[in-house]
Amino acid sequence: MIKEYNLIKPEDLGKGSNIKLEACENEHDMYWKMAIEVLEVIGENNRKGEDTVMVVPYGPLGCYSKIVYLVNKYRISLKNCWFINMDEYINEDGKYIDESDPLSFRGGMNRIFYSLIDDELNVPESQRFFPDPNCPEKVQEIIDMKGKLDMAWGGVGINGHFAFNEPPEKDAPMTDDEFVNLPTRVLPISRETKTINCYMNCGGDLEGIPELCITVGMKEMFQAKKVRMLQPRDWNAGALRKILHGPITCAVPCSLFQNHPDAKLYAGREAMYNSVIPEIRIYNK
Repeated sequence: MIKEYNLIKPEDLGKGSNIKLEACENEHDMYWKMAIEVLEVIGENNRKGEDTVMVVPYGPLGCYSKIVYLVNKYRISLKNCWFINMDEYINEDGKYIDESDPLSFRGGMNRIFYSLIDDELNVPESQRFFPDPNCPEKVQEIIDMKGKLDMAWGGVGINGHFAFNEPPEKDAPMTDDEFVNLPTRVLPISRETKTINCYMNCGGDLEGIPELCITVGMKEMFQAKKVRMLQPRDWNAGALRKILHGPITCAVPCSLFQNHPDAKLYAGREAMYNSVIPEIRIYNK
């Protein structure tokens, strides 16, 4: 059965939604916009002599090359930044997968970001964090210690999740309030997420994606002054429409940000124009 949100024309997406929509021509346009917004927050805090505290993703990756370029070119200091990465894969022993593993978000952040920033501008190693399966409460402790969380930003999963905050299992339902109050934790990765992740990062090898992860919780995300979601690809289309115009429900976790005071969704043309309705699919544009 076709839902009403699937009948909304691309040019009308976002109208009436409490989540602001930023339409982008393509992925590169999106990544530049997101990089600029990240550095605007950091720059404003630098001018005020304040630290910047952010929950940051390992994906989409395109923003990072833009941030690296702008930081090095315009000499923007990241010395007062505290970056908390959203998540990481966990092995069967309950520990991080090895940092040398191509799928490791910790290794990836070093390769594509930290190692490319000039030393005198870089985030100090003591201020780079990943949620720790042995100390999941550390994320909240950092937020409490700094007295704020300036921004949480990252990509949106195929089922509408943010970081690895997967929708509740149908055989273990919970209320929206219970879901919003879930803290940083280890949890299994859904079949849907494993499938899209293996398509993007593992040559389609479903068994190559770990079964477990650790994620910053929605409890911490909702403390951010700004929440920024990115949906650059055609397979984001279904979740995009649900997030902006569907019911507010933990079955589509990012729809819960309808209740956040400053949430914005950056959407690529592929996501906006892809649809179950043939007349508005991108290949007809």
